[in-house]
Amino acid sequence: MAAGKKRVLDEVTSNRKAKKTKTDDAAKKSRDKAPKPAQPASALVADEIDFPRGGGTSLTPLEVKALRAEAVKEADRELFEDAAKEKSVKRRRKSDLGSESKASDKDGKKTSGIRIEHLNYKRVVVGMKILAQVIAIEPLALIVSLPNQLFGHVPITQISTQLTHTLETMDDVEMYSSDDDEEEGSPSRIPDLYEIFHPGQYVRAVVSAVHAPGATDVTGLGRARDEVQKASRRVELSLIPEKVNEGVTKADLRPGFTLSASVKSVEDHGYILDLGIPDVSGFLSFKDAQKGPFDSEKKLYIGHLLDIAVSKMSGNGRTCKVCVDEQTLRTASLTEVTSVNSILPGALVQSLVTAVQPDGLVLQILGFFDGTIDQFHLPPGDPQEHYEVGQKVKARILYDISPSTPPRFALSLADHVVKYDVRSVASDTAAVDLREAYPVGTILEAVKVVRVENERGLIVEVGPDVEGFIHISQVADEHVPTLSASSGPWKLGTVHRARVTGYFPLDGILQLSLRPSVLAQKFLQVADVQVGEVIKGTVKKLTDSALFVSISGNVDGVIWPNHYADITLKHPQKRFKPGGSIKCRILVVDPERKRVALTAKKTLVESNLPIIAQLSDAEVGVVTHAVVFKASEKSLQVEFYNNLKAIVPAREASETALPSLPTAFPIGKPVQVRIIAVDPDTGRITASIRQASPTFKSAITDISGVDIGDIVSGVISDIRKDKAVVTLQPTQVTALLSLANLANRRETSVAQLRSALKVGDKLQDLIVTSRNPEKGFVLVATKPKEKVALLRKSQLSLDTVQPGQLVGGRVLRHTRHGALIKVTNHISGILHPTDATDDYENGKPFPPVDSVLKAAVLSIDKERWQLTLSTRMSRLFPSQDKPVVDREITSLSQLKIGDTVRGFIKSVAEHGLFVTLGRDIDARVQIRELFDDYVKDWKSRFSVNQLVKGRILSVDAEKRQIEMSFRSGDLKRDERSQLKLSDFSEGQKVDGRVKKVEDYGLFIEIEGSRLSGLCHKSELSDNKDADVTLALRSFREGDKVKAVILSIDREKRRISFGLKPSYFEEKDFEQEGSESESEDVPAETLGVVEEQEESSEEDAGASADDGSEDGHDEQESNDESDADDVVMDVDLSMDLQRPSASLAGAATSEPVETLSLEDGFQWSAPAPGEDVEMESGEDSDDEGQSEGKKKKKRKEIEQDLTADLHTKVPESNADFERLLLGSPNSSYLWIQYMSFQLQISEIDKAREIAKRALKTINFREEQEKLNVWIALLNLENIYGTEESLESTFKDAARHNDSKTVYLRMAEIFEQSDKPEKAEEQFKRTVKKFSQSSKVWTLFAEHYLKRGLLEEARKLLPRSLQSLEKRKHLKTICKFAQLEYKSGDPERGKTIFEGIVDSHPKRWDMWSIYIDMEAGQGDIMSLRNLFNRVLALKMTSHKAKAFFKKWLELERRLGDEEGQATVKAKAIEWTQRAAGNSEAS
Repeated sequence: MAAGKKRVLDEVTSNRKAKKTKTDDAAKKSRDKAPKPAQPASALVADEIDFPRGGGTSLTPLEVKALRAEAVKEADRELFEDAAKEKSVKRRRKSDLGSESKASDKDGKKTSGIRIEHLNYKRVVVGMKILAQVIAIEPLALIVSLPNQLFGHVPITQISTQLTHTLETMDDVEMYSSDDDEEEGSPSRIPDLYEIFHPGQYVRAVVSAVHAPGATDVTGLGRARDEVQKASRRVELSLIPEKVNEGVTKADLRPGFTLSASVKSVEDHGYILDLGIPDVSGFLSFKDAQKGPFDSEKKLYIGHLLDIAVSKMSGNGRTCKVCVDEQTLRTASLTEVTSVNSILPGALVQSLVTAVQPDGLVLQILGFFDGTIDQFHLPPGDPQEHYEVGQKVKARILYDISPSTPPRFALSLADHVVKYDVRSVASDTAAVDLREAYPVGTILEAVKVVRVENERGLIVEVGPDVEGFIHISQVADEHVPTLSASSGPWKLGTVHRARVTGYFPLDGILQLSLRPSVLAQKFLQVADVQVGEVIKGTVKKLTDSALFVSISGNVDGVIWPNHYADITLKHPQKRFKPGGSIKCRILVVDPERKRVALTAKKTLVESNLPIIAQLSDAEVGVVTHAVVFKASEKSLQVEFYNNLKAIVPAREASETALPSLPTAFPIGKPVQVRIIAVDPDTGRITASIRQASPTFKSAITDISGVDIGDIVSGVISDIRKDKAVVTLQPTQVTALLSLANLANRRETSVAQLRSALKVGDKLQDLIVTSRNPEKGFVLVATKPKEKVALLRKSQLSLDTVQPGQLVGGRVLRHTRHGALIKVTNHISGILHPTDATDDYENGKPFPPVDSVLKAAVLSIDKERWQLTLSTRMSRLFPSQDKPVVDREITSLSQLKIGDTVRGFIKSVAEHGLFVTLGRDIDARVQIRELFDDYVKDWKSRFSVNQLVKGRILSVDAEKRQIEMSFRSGDLKRDERSQLKLSDFSEGQKVDGRVKKVEDYGLFIEIEGSRLSGLCHKSELSDNKDADVTLALRSFREGDKVKAVILSIDREKRRISFGLKPSYFEEKDFEQEGSESESEDVPAETLGVVEEQEESSEEDAGASADDGSEDGHDEQESNDESDADDVVMDVDLSMDLQRPSASLAGAATSEPVETLSLEDGFQWSAPAPGEDVEMESGEDSDDEGQSEGKKKKKRKEIEQDLTADLHTKVPESNADFERLLLGSPNSSYLWIQYMSFQLQISEIDKAREIAKRALKTINFREEQEKLNVWIALLNLENIYGTEESLESTFKDAARHNDSKTVYLRMAEIFEQSDKPEKAEEQFKRTVKKFSQSSKVWTLFAEHYLKRGLLEEARKLLPRSLQSLEKRKHLKTICKFAQLEYKSGDPERGKTIFEGIVDSHPKRWDMWSIYIDMEAGQGDIMSLRNLFNRVLALKMTSHKAKAFFKKWLELERRLGDEEGQATVKAKAIEWTQRAAGNSEAS
């Protein structure tokens, strides 16, 4: 159908050409004299220039409408009559277009049968006006993008008449020098093209020449360096306003008319512009010029080309005032013209859709002229679905279709063209340029064919609203004659893997390739090549001046003769033959000139020294290779990579005097140099060949007289930013001393120390900590103060340490239980925040990481090798009377109702807060107890580790529950039912009120409860002779009293009170007095404790880490121990919690939490009721543990929450989206987002997020993608159907390593208690991956976990039939280990006996066997095994390993006699081995 349609169109085109030849002379004359009104050409063009505005005929609009309707009816009638005569429906359809074309010629009227043509190089004709977009700016030409994937160029002589004239007046060299001396913004200076244009700028152009394919003589372009430049050679364009605006008359210059103009001259108040229209000049004021898209600080150059819009015409008609405002230029639309020649490319016109065809739209513009829009300039999708006949649209003119009678135009409805903007792609943050979104070389895993043009290529869908074009020559490596939309490998809907090879900016589409050879290329463009990279290339051509090497695809490199080899080659043609392989290193990369220079020098190619390719790489002391490129008697000039050069003075060229530097160092000689000086301001690098020699010693001070640990003294010779340079006495060795270390010793700040230190000051008691013999200096530190008489760290062990003893340590990190302190390499300690200081507000409850402190031991946990520590001054110095602001709370009995205490927020839950008051004591604050008034967003007021103050409401000793309140006022407002009889104890002092007065005593009701009791009159006074009756009368009902509980009868629920003064202390009355004055004195402020302004950054950085459990602390602390296991000595007499010298003042950086899916992914969210119990205080603190201690105020009017953006737990979709913008490749965030949706029952939304994640995560992040797939499988397993799970599983296996996905699927079934499905999955897996030992062993482990021992054992012979022989032993060993772990150990032992019997020299099998037996705890069996294995012949290294393991097992499982036996056997084996070696 398509082929037939094309043939008909060709016939129509040929008929039109035949007609044109008859009137060729007349048409030519018409073009030559277009501005003149009297022409015998068509009435549509220019024969009636003075016709009324908006029309093209002398007829009235009513007459035109009637004639048009009559013509349409007549054409339709003829069309239907022809169709009735056809016998075949198929043939009629093929002839539709031809009949419509014939009908359109009748009476000069048009129908909707206008052909929509693509622009190609054959249809581009001289004189055609066209819209172009600048894509590259060469020194002497512009490279521009044209519609329909075409390119063109504009020589510098075709920009404007004024610029050309300025270039022609450059007579001699003096002209250049005088120009260079002028100011940068001088209008008379000849501007570079990049100062006039910028990439992405739209320009109006006219075709000035069309060259044949392969033309090379093109002005301004020189040699083509890429495909775009080659393509742009064919079409030469001109931007000169006289040519572009030809046909525009003075009458067209109405407000809003847009056109091109050039700067003609610069006057006092603005610029005079050349519009290219006779008798009219343009004027642009300096004020309006500042609104243009160019540097407002510089004046425009003469010849500068501008895109302008007419603002106002002067009264005399000679001057036109214009503007260059971008917004005006984008939105200005053309409404009426005087002739067809007045319609310029780039004009925005109102159009009416007259026909909608599958390949585009036919429009009527300005009420008369015809226009077409092809699919490349329509929004993606079927035009027939988006547009309808009669619809009005605003489109931009691309070019005039010439020759055509009547005149026709091609237009664009592409969004970026209509808005005069560059094509951009929408992303999560902002619109991104198409080039940035899809860089050249990007491999697209799946592009979908959406349109097929049989002889041109494919149009594919790359992403949302992003399309790509694949030329027919780029679909395969072999020749493809034609493409089919309904069949073949590239039919509609097929998905392919493609690579971005370029762009078509004006069309807004990508240039792609499907060719496997292109997909396999390492580099697609010069910018991808990295300097210093070693590559293998193919010799392309050898000339007298250079060697050309093909690196990858279209990227070639050049090797200059001085880089052929380390020495000069006399006959390079013998070494380099075309087609041969060559190993070389990238020397220079110049992306702008598309040039890559290589080196084949063996010294450079095989060098392991650093690559210096930019000034920042050149650091003093770096030794590297360079090449001599210039030599004189006074110095050498050497070249590194990327044309970076250095100078080598003659004195640094050699140890000995040389007769001639050029003779000793010929050009091209590779040398090894050391950088000795770098001047960043001038870019000057000084190097030395002499100092790079391995035998060079003279400049390096001999430091053999100074050893690590020596106590030395010295004189300060220089003071730098953070170090002092010290010359040690008397050795004269240079030493570096950290100012932070010295400030720490002198107990001052670094700034104060730096101002106090002077060059020449003497320093005593320095200790050498490190030596650097290569550079000739040492590192020193101040000698620690004398330690108190305590056990040394090397003597410290769990057996010697005692509670109350002082120990020193370094803060490793913060866990949810407190700061983890490294005491020794094997002993760690936990410092709870409440044990850190006696004053939470002014102390340091969260000491900074790496700070060194001393602490008192509270308790010892020998199982975990952990100490519980305290740095409270009251604990460190119990003999001293230190004030305690925040008392140490160790049990619930210390807390009484009404007590005011301070603590730290442990976690923020949905129902309130959990506050830690002691090591194992947490209190709950419900939401209603947080504020006196209603606060909606209460969570933002609190953060983990924040210091708060509250009042105890209730204490339940049995359930270990404490309720606390931040609200002000007394406890009356609390529900009385909160306090029960069990909450009180004998001797407790309570507040109450007199409920009733009787003759025998008072009934007192306890405040905050419904409990009441009797205070007998005998308990009112200490004086036995006093008149108690008179005392009773002094009480009234409702009076507040303070009483002591004398006894509680829990069976009868009776309480006896006492009011005797002797029961109370002075402080009780003081407190009572203060309460009585509560009406005048403001109530105590509870809630968040406001921090001081001086609160250090260290506190803010010391956030609690949601790290490991206590059980892992010891292991992790060992991992962080020093490499040499050097025990860290701590100065126990130093100030407490002072940061270590090397990291003083440094804020703690929280580790990024990573996702672990080794055991599958758990979707289960906590049930709503779980956090009601007090135990949930520890479980719920995983929310926001990474947040640091924030500076918060309870009643802030303005609060900056931006600091929380990266630390607070996401609580909404917006929070997750914001986090994902910063970390789009983090599977952890994506899966959290999915889990968040599941908690609110948004299953489908969670699926969509997973699919989004898979599209968003970079294709290189395979593990991150796998994590999301596993999460999606978990989701489908729990919430989906079997069909959806199977579909997702197949997709996951297709996009990831299939074996991994199969095994993870089985694991998911196991964890979700679906053993039958897990077994079925394992069967599928072993069938598909029968060659994998891991699959068989995991299947066996699954059976053993379920107790199916026989089924598991049957798998072993089955696996040995499928596996390769080399995997048999490993598989048998794995099955034996599984027997030990989950099956019958005796059976496992039998299997191992068979292994060691058949492979006695496999020491690894012996080791595994011994480890399995060690797990059984049978020492006799182990001794038997060790005796057997040590009887075999082996190396001393292996024997040593076995004896070491035996000794460890004897210590753990055996006895001292066994240990002695092992040692004796080891000595005996060593002597026997030594005797055998002597004998041999």
